[in-house]
Amino acid sequence: MAHAGESMPTEAGATPPHAPEGGWARRLLGPLHVTGVFWYRLPLFGTRYLIGPWLFPGVLFFTSIFFCFLVKIRRAIAANLEPVLGPCGLLGRWGRAYRTLLAFAWCYGERYEHIDFPDRFKVAIDTDPTAHQVLASGDGVVFATAHVGTWEMASHLVSTGLKRHVHVVREQEMNPAAQEFMKGLLQGVKDPLHTVHFASDDPRLGMILMDALRRGEAVALQGDRPRANGKSLSATLFGRPMVFPVGPAALARSVGAWIIPTFGFREGRHRYRVVVREPFRVATSGNRAQAVEEATLRIAREVEWAITQKPHQWFCFRKLWS
Repeated sequence: MAHAGESMPTEAGATPPHAPEGGWARRLLGPLHVTGVFWYRLPLFGTRYLIGPWLFPGVLFFTSIFFCFLVKIRRAIAANLEPVLGPCGLLGRWGRAYRTLLAFAWCYGERYEHIDFPDRFKVAIDTDPTAHQVLASGDGVVFATAHVGTWEMASHLVSTGLKRHVHVVREQEMNPAAQEFMKGLLQGVKDPLHTVHFASDDPRLGMILMDALRRGEAVALQGDRPRANGKSLSATLFGRPMVFPVGPAALARSVGAWIIPTFGFREGRHRYRVVVREPFRVATSGNRAQAVEEATLRIAREVEWAITQKPHQWFCFRKLWS
């Protein structure tokens, strides 16, 4: 159960709070570090050219390499899953970490595959009955999602399945070369119902998103991780303290838009399920801070629900709790 806490900005100049740790390894390895551009180019190459019997061994090989060498990430996954799944021994912790890394490898690779071959994918969309009414009304909506399963594909799949223009706000990649690679790759995707924006401190982005909502379009935002230098709210996740961004609630309140928690889960090879949860509005009367706080805490509860559905598709690679 989430509880209220103080709204606070993250430390100035900080990296995203849940980003993998870097330090000397990032400086030494450069593009070969886990956040480097090499690991953005390789999956794209693999999904384009590793076909037939080569793909499955390739995924298992690189998952095993990451499991063996990314010790901090392996330990972080196991530690973060303990409040979700309960305590277990060393072999159990290793098993949880490996399953999560394997799920990430498939989601990560199929993200690139979906760009080139969208027709290969089968997507089931489970929509709450109230959400059907809201989407049919033409009102602007904020899709609040999380780093669970195919968080990047979910908004694209929703826009295609529900025929609604979605503006997706992505955090910039930590590596500048990786950022340029992703920017160029996403700009090459021609989809009239899908527009990608990269989060920044430019106030014009907020105006663009508000105008989109006023036109009855949708905006997809991460509801589980505050941006570097972004305002956040202290809540709880599985009984442990965690900060959540206030951006989705604040944006929705500014124009009276609905918030619809939306999550994408991988069900198998080329098979996904997008769950569109019950919509709600941020209160527009009374104290603004309190209204934003209450909406953010509700998003926190929805994120907790999503993680319980597919705990090994919760991709948080930095230890959250000591």
